[in-house]
Amino acid sequence: MPDTAPDFDARFFRTALGRFATGVTVVTTAAPDGAPIGLTVSSFNSVSLDPPLVLWSLSRGSASLDIFEHCERYVVNVLSAEQIALARRFAQGHTRERFNGVPRARAPGGTPMLDAHCAAWFECSNRSRYVEGDHIIMVGQVERCGHSAQAPLVFHAGGFDLTPAHKHSE
Repeated sequence: MPDTAPDFDARFFRTALGRFATGVTVVTTAAPDGAPIGLTVSSFNSVSLDPPLVLWSLSRGSASLDIFEHCERYVVNVLSAEQIALARRFAQGHTRERFNGVPRARAPGGTPMLDAHCAAWFECSNRSRYVEGDHIIMVGQVERCGHSAQAPLVFHAGGFDLTPAHKHSE
């Protein structure tokens, strides 16, 4: 089946995608030298309950691509509504400086994770990767997870959803 060229530009497509609200995560792992690495990701989704699988995608232009492609494990930290500052911090700046001053912990399997009141977390083995367009789809097999009663941080239409229940959190 031949590919059909889109009848829209990238900006229009991005705006249309923005109409779908997503959660916000920070995915963390360790660099080969042991330094913690993390970045903000909104392309997180469940894949399967049996086995427990999740996915997220990473730009092929990301400075962290090689580390995440080759790491053994990573943690998907689902941010709570009160963690807008963390979402912004891990979306900007140099990859290795994002953890400066940020409390961190280790997941039960030893993977670096945020030591914060996240809505949930998933420690995953780096099961498979698929190149699609300008991103790599990362599939993780969940080995351990946890959750809290915290409301999740939501991203919608190019910004954080600051509904009345979440306005206090920025």
